Amino acid sequence: MSTPATTSVGYPGRDGAHSAAACDRLFPRNVELVPLPSFHAVVEATAERAVSFGVLPIESSLSGPVAETHDLLYGSPLAITAETVLPIRHCLVGVAEVPLEEVRVVRSHPVALDQCRLLLAAMPWATAIAAPTTADAAAQVAAHADESEAAIASERAAALHGLTVIAGDVGDHPEAYTRFVSVANYTRLDVNDKPWRTAFSFVTDHRPGALHRAIEVFARHEIDLLQLVSRPIPQTPWRYRFDAVLAGHPLDPVVREALHDLREQTRHLRLFGSYPAEDQE
Repeated sequence: MSTPATTSVGYPGRDGAHSAAACDRLFPRNVELVPLPSFHAVVEATAERAVSFGVLPIESSLSGPVAETHDLLYGSPLAITAETVLPIRHCLVGVAEVPLEEVRVVRSHPVALDQCRLLLAAMPWATAIAAPTTADAAAQVAAHADESEAAIASERAAALHGLTVIAGDVGDHPEAYTRFVSVANYTRLDVNDKPWRTAFSFVTDHRPGALHRAIEVFARHEIDLLQLVSRPIPQTPWRYRFDAVLAGHPLDPVVREALHDLREQTRHLRLFGSYPAEDQE
């Protein structure tokens, strides 16, 4: 498939999704935003160059890594090109402002459901149902027009679909953030004076001390390992890979040497891209 003539950005869901707001932050200039039905569809469209970039959530400050994004990127040729962090404010929305006792179904994305455990625990009579995105959950509730159904979504999604906010700020913690990344079919090698991040994945031998020997190289080179996530390898039951992010650029001599040493200690090493760290002050 040929490269799009204009810059297009695919994201999961529809207008009102948190990923749509992340697109506005990552691509503030005029681009074509392309809503897609799922995380998988975003990765597929980007890999096939139907869109120039994809945008996906990759980490929550409350529930940790977004496993689906990690696994999709691992199985694709894509690389991370940029990141942004958004504050997330969850609301319980429905077609009418009804008491919580009358809500029998709560729809949302699994990560949002996980971030609102206290609300769901206080509503044991309600069934939580997963949706592709929070915006899709709001659209489903609006389409069903059933007062016993509600969605956990943003105020923007509620307004777009003509829904009422039944309860605001229903997240377990008042300050919740989600990290979003843009992905593309190339790896950035440009360098500027900003702090950079490098994402990578590795698999160790299945023997005592293998993980310690792998990550010890970062301590030895005084490199900050910002994230370390274990994910199962489906083809090999009870074996795991490790997805990680370090502070630095692979062209930095110390980072290059550390990655070389890491390769010596692992069975498989793969870089997932380098990108400037967002200033989160």
